[in-house]
Amino acid sequence: MELVRGIHNIKAQHQGCALSIGNFDGIHLGHQAVLMRLLQEAKRLNVPATVMTFEPQPEELFLGDHAPARLSRLRDKFVQLEKLTLERLLCISFTRQFANISAEAFIEELLIKKLNVKYLVVGDDFHFGYQRKGDFKLLKQAGEKYGFEVVDTQSLVQHTQRISSTLIRDALAQGELDSASIMLGRKYSITGRVSHGKKLGRTIGVPTANLFLKRRVSPVAGVFVVTIKGIDDNTYQGVANIGTRPTVQGERQQLEVHIFNFQGDLYGQQLEVVLEKKLRNEVKFDSFAQLKEQIEKDIQGAKQWHQNC
Repeated sequence: MELVRGIHNIKAQHQGCALSIGNFDGIHLGHQAVLMRLLQEAKRLNVPATVMTFEPQPEELFLGDHAPARLSRLRDKFVQLEKLTLERLLCISFTRQFANISAEAFIEELLIKKLNVKYLVVGDDFHFGYQRKGDFKLLKQAGEKYGFEVVDTQSLVQHTQRISSTLIRDALAQGELDSASIMLGRKYSITGRVSHGKKLGRTIGVPTANLFLKRRVSPVAGVFVVTIKGIDDNTYQGVANIGTRPTVQGERQQLEVHIFNFQGDLYGQQLEVVLEKKLRNEVKFDSFAQLKEQIEKDIQGAKQWHQNC
């Protein structure tokens, strides 16, 4: 799948496409319903199936640290979209300047002149342009004027409840991993590159791989039973802490994962940590000794869970 970063990198060969626009945070089953429709129409029209998304996500620009927790980074979206056999991902830099573009200019300058859209599918709640004034009705009018088809995809309903990124965030925050997995269509996982940490785990015989979370707010926090992918062709078992590590005066959010039955240098490697079960919330202990004792209990709990599955 081709990644096009920025409007300035849209070239002549990118004109003529079937397009869907949105944050696609998490690429959940609702998103997948939209994208399956997109792929069908792209095949019918013999044009590339293209997704337009934004970095940062609009709410992150407007709300900063108060923005909703992000389910997936751009790299995660790319991986999931590629699995769905999309042909192109167009990532637009969402700046104040871009946010101030009128809905009409967004359509005429970007959708028509730059991309020459042949077919457009959007979610039923899609809004765009300055002050979110653009909506499905405006897109339909533009489609009639410029000769491209516009459709919306009704919300995917599961167990009488609408699937959304917000519902998945809520489920993850409550530790309801099974519920989140049903809406995602897969288990929730976090990917990241292993970085150097304080190496405190080594001092108690529990070495960890540290993944800094490159997002403003994590949708999950606490101690989890996990499986780990990306080391080699095998899947490893482990236990992970996601949070700020208050007992050791941690400041920024990170994921620390202890991998069972593994020894080796993982620095710089890209890992996928799949959350299986939440064991407990992150808490601040009065001493490092108490933390060590709890970590040993967490390890035993995680090993027992893996053994029973």
